[in-house]
Amino acid sequence: MDQADIKNILEQVKSGGCTVDEALLKLKMEPFRDLGFAKVDGHRGLRQGAAEVIYGAGKTPEQIRDIAASMRRDGEQAVLITRMSPEAAGVVGEALPLEYHEMGRVGIVGRMPEPTGKGNIVVATGGTSDMPVAEEAALTAQVLGNRVVRLYDVGVAGLHRTLAHLEDLMSARVIVAIAGMEGALASVIGGLADCPVIAVPTSVGYGASFGGLSALLSMLNSCASGVSVVNIDNGFGAGYLASMINHI
Repeated sequence: MDQADIKNILEQVKSGGCTVDEALLKLKMEPFRDLGFAKVDGHRGLRQGAAEVIYGAGKTPEQIRDIAASMRRDGEQAVLITRMSPEAAGVVGEALPLEYHEMGRVGIVGRMPEPTGKGNIVVATGGTSDMPVAEEAALTAQVLGNRVVRLYDVGVAGLHRTLAHLEDLMSARVIVAIAGMEGALASVIGGLADCPVIAVPTSVGYGASFGGLSALLSMLNSCASGVSVVNIDNGFGAGYLASMINHI
């Protein structure tokens, strides 16, 4: 249940379509649903503006299926599942209307909402190898109601590729810059754009990149103003934060 659902219930009470006691019962039933192995937070959308997201890693396919089914019964139109394996997608897809995106390991149960964000979110990657993290970010933002522009393989090893997309970068409301190796893309984009830049270091790179640590430290030490950094490979966190900014 999100803010729109709560407003709808209150409007029904106002118009006489629902009694106060009936409305109270609907609200009392919403805080969470206890499935035994999980307590599904039905009030997340009301508190934070976005429904609970299912983190698929470490959960069995059956657990993911049951949590998603519970959320659908409670009225969620689009349930986002991150870090979802193909095996889990097979199980969930047999029971629910699932759209699975293998590149980003993202599952979406239900339908994509219409965009409600104020502008465009640009998701840019340094290389093709960063695309799995980028797709997690892009799909997260789309499920949360945003228009997303994907700019892939525009890294600083060929700076002309970045500069070829100046119009997209300069007209964006938020930019998610995703890169491994030395992570320089975030600083370059941060020096070109007038909007917030969310930097995502990835674990792409050779031995001295230390699984993304070198990119993380580079992004944390960016000389460009307006660059913030999320954790290594955390495309979901970047997409979620970008959505929050785009809805302000």
